[in-house]
Amino acid sequence: MAIEITRPGKTSLIVATPVMPAAGSLGFADEYRNLIDYANLGAVVTNPATIEPWQPAAGARIVPLDAGLLVHTGLPNPGLRALLRQYRRAWRKLPIPVVLHLLGTTPDQAKRAVELLDTVDEVAAVELGLADEIDVAEATALVRAAATIEKPLLVRLPFYECAELALPVADAGADALVMTAAPRGTARDAQGGRLVSGRIYGPLIKPLVLRILGRLRRELPAELPIIGCGGIHSPTDARDYIEAGAAAVQVDTATWAQPKMLERIARDLGGWIATRHADALLDEWHPDMRRGDSQQRRGKG
Repeated sequence: MAIEITRPGKTSLIVATPVMPAAGSLGFADEYRNLIDYANLGAVVTNPATIEPWQPAAGARIVPLDAGLLVHTGLPNPGLRALLRQYRRAWRKLPIPVVLHLLGTTPDQAKRAVELLDTVDEVAAVELGLADEIDVAEATALVRAAATIEKPLLVRLPFYECAELALPVADAGADALVMTAAPRGTARDAQGGRLVSGRIYGPLIKPLVLRILGRLRRELPAELPIIGCGGIHSPTDARDYIEAGAAAVQVDTATWAQPKMLERIARDLGGWIATRHADALLDEWHPDMRRGDSQQRRGKG
């Protein structure tokens, strides 16, 4: 299966299954290699990177919620050049495309970053992350600067400004839109006793993003792909996004609780899940089985 998840033209990003990890959920390269078969994914989206090094956030970084998590990391990374030195070899060995998530800061830094990334064969595409509370003028200036790249440019929209920014960002040069970054919120850290601000993750995010995505799919140009992201915890969740008009999906924190779920969703949407035979015994079928596995097992019996 070949699925085009960016606009036609340039060097379009084509994947075998429309499922990938969201930025910040799977590390910078193959950190989950002992838990996930990367060959079953459509692409890898890296943790956020910046031109200059960023330090981790101080204090509490994860606050449990009644129906999810609040996460505040500070987006630590050693800077783009250091990342390239550290991870290019690992990216080269991956069996799927690498999408580097670039945090949008200033147009000048965005342009410098994409000029560098255009020379890196191991990076197939760039995902530009827009900051929360960014206005239309700032967002379009960042996207125009990043759109000078020869590779496909995905743009991840902030949650609360998503509807306002979608069309201007598309017109500024985005090859695909990612909807959306996790919304921000505030919760009290039970251990430290302080209020902590961060991004909110959990199943309840999905109905909110799904509604926005469905509306914007009807308003945006048909040739502009939308990648859905938020609250995906099962193959059914992912298929709901596809039905609402998404060309692909990104899975975030579900991977932390069930690493195999990301792979299962990818194989499901890629058509790689084996159908259970009516007479299959308990040891002849399971949800993570690929097509052909059951016949092989029976042949060994």
